Amino acid sequence: MYNKFIFKKYTPPELSIFDKLFGIFKELIVHTSGDFDEAITWLRELDREYKITTPEYTIEDFIEDLKKKRLIREAGDKGGKGGGTAITAKMERIIRQSALEQVFGNLKKGTVGNHRTKAAGRGDEHTGEFRPYNFGDGLELISMTETLRNAQVNNGIGAFELHERDLVVEDTFFKAQMSTVLMIDVSHSMILYGEDRITPAKKVAMALSELISTRYPKDTLDIIAFGNDAWPISVHDLPFLQVGPYHTNTVAGLELAMDILRRKKNTNKQIFMITDGKPSCLKEKNGEYYFNSMGLDPYITEKCYASARLARRLHIPITTFMIARDSYLQRFVETFTEANQGKAFYTGLKGLGQLIFEDYQQNRKKNIKG
Repeated sequence: MYNKFIFKKYTPPELSIFDKLFGIFKELIVHTSGDFDEAITWLRELDREYKITTPEYTIEDFIEDLKKKRLIREAGDKGGKGGGTAITAKMERIIRQSALEQVFGNLKKGTVGNHRTKAAGRGDEHTGEFRPYNFGDGLELISMTETLRNAQVNNGIGAFELHERDLVVEDTFFKAQMSTVLMIDVSHSMILYGEDRITPAKKVAMALSELISTRYPKDTLDIIAFGNDAWPISVHDLPFLQVGPYHTNTVAGLELAMDILRRKKNTNKQIFMITDGKPSCLKEKNGEYYFNSMGLDPYITEKCYASARLARRLHIPITTFMIARDSYLQRFVETFTEANQGKAFYTGLKGLGQLIFEDYQQNRKKNIKG
């Protein structure tokens, strides 16, 4: 009797109308910076064009299901923000998880929090290599199989004896901890020229925060938005982040980032900066702002280079992800990167997340101090 196998093209399971709408809604709520009413308006437009709903299941039914699943709340609910309808913390988490899947979807699963360095020693991740026992090694590291074999070889098998010289431990890797500050440019130029640069930047920030919290919980991530000034952004506020009528005060962002990292106890520190590359603003000591959007102002760029050199002295590498193609802006980023001895990626929006992840892993390996 032979088993019969039938091979055919894989057909994915049919999604429910709710799942189809929910997939679109997750995208729209990020594009609209958490504005539920605007997202639903766009969803209705898409439904009219593509006929997603049916007379039996309408957009109103979808909204009711969102409420039942506690993904949205009315303004009067606890924690509501402003008028109208707002998304809940549960929905924010789903958005971050969705961003993680989109941006870093090809990552292989690994043990949570175990990101090893190349340096072996008294750590807590096994290498598969053995060495003699040293004073201070934990008893849990002793390899009983190798130790008993040593005892038999060194002392014979007639009468069992075990001495300190027989003890063998399995070597381990040190585990690294990294403190990262992610700077996001929210100046008006991030939405100029018909290109939405802020939404991909938000998605990358949400994906990176979810990645670190789930895979590298010992690491820290702080997020900064910078326009005329710089200010910290919580992970929960990321979906609501918007571009403003701002210039680009790169120096303010770098100063805040370095101030945050100075207070971190981790040895390994880094700054990621997503920007269109054009600094156009400074805040003077007297509190007044200096603006110049015409080309690159040497007065502003020199302040940027000075900040880059200061970060270098503090052993804080800066990786710049420049999402504009102008040659004169690329030259500025090259000089800025040279001043810091950091790295720069001149990239479009596609693949931005993967670049950031690859550099995050690489920096964690390179910045270890044994």
